[in-house]
Amino acid sequence: MEWTWTDLWGHYKYVFTLDLVRYGIAASLSYILIWQVFGRLLQHRYIQKKRPGLKQHWHEVRYSISSIAIYAIVGVGILLGVRSGTMQVYSDFSEYGWGYLVLSLTLLILWHDVYFYWTHKWMHHPKLYRHIHKVHHQSISPSPWTAYSFHPFEAIIQAAFVPLFLFVIPIHSLALFIFMIYQIVRNVIGHLGYELFHNAFITSKWLNWITTTTHHDQHHHYFNHNYGLYFTWWDKWMKTEHPRYKEEFMEVKARKRSPQPKTSTSTQAK
Repeated sequence: MEWTWTDLWGHYKYVFTLDLVRYGIAASLSYILIWQVFGRLLQHRYIQKKRPGLKQHWHEVRYSISSIAIYAIVGVGILLGVRSGTMQVYSDFSEYGWGYLVLSLTLLILWHDVYFYWTHKWMHHPKLYRHIHKVHHQSISPSPWTAYSFHPFEAIIQAAFVPLFLFVIPIHSLALFIFMIYQIVRNVIGHLGYELFHNAFITSKWLNWITTTTHHDQHHHYFNHNYGLYFTWWDKWMKTEHPRYKEEFMEVKARKRSPQPKTSTSTQAK
């Protein structure tokens, strides 16, 4: 099947809108619920002392829309790759079965975590940082809007892992859709600013390999630790986990909620 520029433009708009909606829902709901509606109730769970202002939020939203525009270009590239047979996305469940769908989704998540750790660490090299990764680190105190706040070069690097995966491993379109939901939700949680994870994510051997909000928040605060995305494995193996990660997590969780001032409604009788 031959594609016209109109077809490609139509697919670009579809991918752009879909990713914009995913980002908008995940970031907006988190910001409205956690930062606004329950912000005062959860203020003792806010990790850092300083909160970002409106100027930072606008900075993050502008760069996030730029990133989504680049992701949509990559989406068009994936479409062309699938049509040409060089990338492998299928839609028939019977072709590989449900077991393979779960396996391929798991492999994609694991691959993303490996890819993110090493490209992330690479972008912190002094010769690259100021040209690529500095935009993201202008959010020292992150917010849900920070999730996609990347320089265009970094957005390209962030988007490249999916086509690379599809060159090697077939994946069902549903598994790819689920992954895209998973990655933006986890990304927003990592930049949430509030620590809502249970203590078991530090104390339990069954859960302590999953990154918490504090884990990535420390990366924004201290810069050169905690490069991992979903899991703590690579930071532990490469000795890049912040030495006070567990301690700081427990410090945040040990904070007591500040009592709300009582408002007297009594009036003095005349």
